[in-house]
Amino acid sequence: MSERSVIYRLARIEIEHLLGLVDDLMTVIEDADESIDPAVERLVPSPYPDDVEATLEFSSATRDDLLDRRTADAAVVRRALLPLADEAVPGPPEADQVSVSIPQHDMDAWLRTLTALRLVIATRLGITDDDEHDAEDVRFGVYDWLAYRLDGLIAIADAMDEDPGPA
Repeated sequence: MSERSVIYRLARIEIEHLLGLVDDLMTVIEDADESIDPAVERLVPSPYPDDVEATLEFSSATRDDLLDRRTADAAVVRRALLPLADEAVPGPPEADQVSVSIPQHDMDAWLRTLTALRLVIATRLGITDDDEHDAEDVRFGVYDWLAYRLDGLIAIADAMDEDPGPA
């Protein structure tokens, strides 16, 4: 029996932008050991913010694994998008829409990657709460676009959970 997949429609320009963001995320993670980056720290938060010793112990035990998982998740998204980025389809506006097939087993990687991207961008923009920024300020456009796309994926994932399909 084959695994279920969902079709996620994106505009070609969204694929290009998302690929660039995923590549940037992978670079941020690759460079994590070279400098102290608040965005990386937000990707690997400590459950002990008030206990420096416990934070260091937890970080030394889990940080590399968490960052490796984030890289692996981003690679899943990148592999799905990369072949679609080069397709040139002239024609009507609907030709600008591309169908991305996301196997059910890759859905969590997509959700974690879009969330990680939002965390990095929020850190760069100084956002600590979604209600803090002005939606009219163009600097927050990518952050809001990622929220829109993440909400769409969450709805798809929830629908898959509610209707697991044939057993």
